Amino acid sequence: MALKRLELPPPRVLLLVLLAFLGFLALEGFLLWAYGGMPLRLGLLDLLFWGALMLWSVSVRVPLPLSASMSQFFVFALALVALTPPWVSPLLSFVLQWRRKAWYKEIFNSSQNGLASALAALAWQFFQQNPVYMGSWNLSAGVGIAAASLAFFLANTTLVTTAISLANKITWREAWRKNFSWLALSYLLLSPLALLLARAYETPLLAGWGGWTVLFFLIPLYYSRFYWDEKVRLEQAFDTTLELLMNALEAKDPMTRLHSERVADIARDLARKVKGGDEAYAQAVYRASRLHDIGKIAIPEHLLLKSGTLTPEEYGLIQSHTTRGAELLSPARKVAFDPLVYNVILYHHERWDGRGYPKRLAGHEIPEEARIVGLADAYEAMTAGRPYRKAKTPEEALREVQELSGHQFDPKLVEAFTELWEQNPIWRDRQAYLEAKEGSVSHSTSTPRSSDSASPSPSEPGSRTSEG
Repeated sequence: MALKRLELPPPRVLLLVLLAFLGFLALEGFLLWAYGGMPLRLGLLDLLFWGALMLWSVSVRVPLPLSASMSQFFVFALALVALTPPWVSPLLSFVLQWRRKAWYKEIFNSSQNGLASALAALAWQFFQQNPVYMGSWNLSAGVGIAAASLAFFLANTTLVTTAISLANKITWREAWRKNFSWLALSYLLLSPLALLLARAYETPLLAGWGGWTVLFFLIPLYYSRFYWDEKVRLEQAFDTTLELLMNALEAKDPMTRLHSERVADIARDLARKVKGGDEAYAQAVYRASRLHDIGKIAIPEHLLLKSGTLTPEEYGLIQSHTTRGAELLSPARKVAFDPLVYNVILYHHERWDGRGYPKRLAGHEIPEEARIVGLADAYEAMTAGRPYRKAKTPEEALREVQELSGHQFDPKLVEAFTELWEQNPIWRDRQAYLEAKEGSVSHSTSTPRSSDSASPSPSEPGSRTSEG
């Protein structure tokens, strides 16, 4: 039987994996050399108990964005740091991390946890060997566990954030913000519990075994994990709800089905290209693009479905979907959405020449993400067709986009869009896109809506433009 080809990560990721592994081996070797003579203090059954707790914490980890996850493994690793010689916790942290993933992910996860535990052990030992006093009070244990937890947190999150950044081609800062910025306070506040668990295990209160007390203290740990999990689930549920709203909006007009999804795919590719492969920015633009027309929910349906020429008053109401969309999502401003989403919703109908709406911004006054989505929205509208004109071919739509460079669109974005278009992405041809997304479909004979995708320019009421 032929051997399965060994899966390899990108070279930079592989280098990070090897550095983490070698770093762990070097530091663990040093700890064994320096502290190998210290008494173990715990028996085999004790080590099995703590190992079981570490395995349990790994099994109930909480998923995070960009293929990351987190758990309360660190609490038990820190408790072992306080209970055993410095080499024990890093060794168990390395061994108990295997979860049947790709080999390099397994090695990295085990190595970075072992390395973080080793640095935590060194920090703890430093303050045990160099006591800290405040008057007659010995603060060595408290200061030591604080230093150990900080060392573990910084080592763990720095290595994981670097891996995410390299694997997903996003900035280090963005990877940190998405995964760990909101966890830092909760993480550090839980660290004293590690010392409490260690001391509780050393001084049994129930049936002569400290493990019962440790298990009792798992209750607040469970609820902290529940909070993390619910926060992630709430954000996912919120995204799903908005997705359903957009689907309901598009269902009113079969002719423009999958409009926001196609706009989002175009915008994501364009954002990724202009940002040099920044996947976090591309995904943020994609998410915002799915919501760019959310404000149309607040527009009367008869106006959205009108096939005739719009009056100036009607067009003004259609235009208001940008501000109404931002108002609709304003309750979630501090919970689920960052400014990028609001920039897209508010400004995706602004024009490079300053003749757009709602604020008549021009050039670089328009946020880049709004310029990106505005171009994607217009191309989708051109190739989708409207009641007053037939759909353009992809070639005709590209020529129109190029002709409007410097007028409606950012010239640099037009250049990037042209390069993408020439690579023949799935979104280039609308019918091919629809067939790929939902199977072969026939052209609808329903009366299409006259939204602002088919609305007059703010300076020329009654006319039709290339706006999406």
